[in-house]
Amino acid sequence: MALGFGRAGRQSAPGGEMPLFDHLAELRSRLMKALAAVVVGVVIAWYFYPEILDWLTAPYEQVRPTLEDEGIDTELVISGIGGAFQFQLKTSVIAGLVLSSPVWLWQLWAFVLPALHRHEKRAALLLTATCLPLFLGGAWIGYWTFPKAIELLVGFAPEGWTNLLNGADYLSFATRMILLFGVGAQIPVVVVILNRIGAVSGEQLIRARPWIIVGIFVFAAIATPTVDPVTFLFLAIPMSVLYFVSEIIARVTDRRRGRSGERVDDEEASTLDAPRGLDD
Repeated sequence: MALGFGRAGRQSAPGGEMPLFDHLAELRSRLMKALAAVVVGVVIAWYFYPEILDWLTAPYEQVRPTLEDEGIDTELVISGIGGAFQFQLKTSVIAGLVLSSPVWLWQLWAFVLPALHRHEKRAALLLTATCLPLFLGGAWIGYWTFPKAIELLVGFAPEGWTNLLNGADYLSFATRMILLFGVGAQIPVVVVILNRIGAVSGEQLIRARPWIIVGIFVFAAIATPTVDPVTFLFLAIPMSVLYFVSEIIARVTDRRRGRSGERVDDEEASTLDAPRGLDD
């Protein structure tokens, strides 16, 4: 891996390496741009707070009639004098981080990529492009599962009682559900990276499959904020399927790597066996 970070236009030290102070100046520039993007994202989220709030509370409103039919009254509340402000600020910050993520993630990659070789850059960009749809798909499953989790947990309230849902707790619960499913969908990326750096092979993944599947189900059981088997399975089953996919990718990569190694060995053997010239 090359050692030069930062912009190509900066003056580099002998050997193609950038001086330490240039590294620090580059890092500061990237951090300032990322921070500015986050601030802009938070401002935009603050402006569209009503729309974000409607989207966030839609799962609750979806199951509220069902709970009322079961004799359970429930209501979202905000407590404290500054509770409403804190809730709006926290919601805007979380939404702002999500909205600005393409910018601050790119600033991170823009600082790291110059230090990579060409083939490493291609692999890094490909994995980055894969992470986004996987995360969005997992987050969508988490958001789709959210109403079922609310209905189950609030449904434990005795009939005739009123369950007051604190806004801060509701936001934390929703964020955890969405992020948990989004992060869980990154299994193929992690396995492929481990395979590409030679840490694990396809055969090792096959042998470890039973233990990994058990580990996935244990992780899903512990990580999901609900106690119902439905939410737990909605996380564990997609993670298991994604692991199978990553296992197939790792085996294909190993075969290609093996064929490349055989071609190199054949070329070396043909060079050694070639007839020597008269001058030899």
